[in-house]
Amino acid sequence: MLTKILVVYSSVLTTVLAAFMLAGSVAAKTQTFDEIDVRRINVREPDGTLRLVISNRARLPGVIVRGKERPPEDRPQAGMLFYNDEGSENGGLVFGGQRDPKGEVISSGGMLTFDRYAGSQIVQLAGVHDSTDHIVGLIMSDTDDRRSRRVFVGYDKEGVARVSLLDRNGRARILLQVTADGNPSLSFLDSDGKVVNQIGPNRLQEDLRARGAQ
Repeated sequence: MLTKILVVYSSVLTTVLAAFMLAGSVAAKTQTFDEIDVRRINVREPDGTLRLVISNRARLPGVIVRGKERPPEDRPQAGMLFYNDEGSENGGLVFGGQRDPKGEVISSGGMLTFDRYAGSQIVQLAGVHDSTDHIVGLIMSDTDDRRSRRVFVGYDKEGVARVSLLDRNGRARILLQVTADGNPSLSFLDSDGKVVNQIGPNRLQEDLRARGAQ
């Protein structure tokens, strides 16, 4: 009799615990928070494959390929990193900014990138300003491992607004630009970077004068 009672008790207890665990599992699927403070969030598929990381600077991971992180590298930014179905990094949104001990800004900016499969960035939307670079614009690069730029739309530190079309070797061949003082031009370049033809206000006036002299 005691054995039967213990069996029944054990069965009831197991059922109750299972019910609590199931209820907890269902409740955990949806939670509402007014505010949370975190250092890093990992978004994963049901099988554990990493798909997104939201992180501060200290916890931002190095390059991850097929779920394995390569040796750490200097990534002085915070932001989000995107991963494909195989758990390999394929883009991200990062941003950062810091001053030197003298209080002078030495780096600032952010970048949204999308990578080709098993390769480097093919699309970049960048706003970077530091001691070595001043990039503000949209950059589209070739799909090979040379990472050569093919299209740039933006402006540089001299204030020149530019649309640049480049060949597969990264050499500018067509430049549409307006300088900081408002002078527009359209230039065609050869493979050595030499301007072979240019259209602009001055060139147009010369052509009109030449036609009038004929």
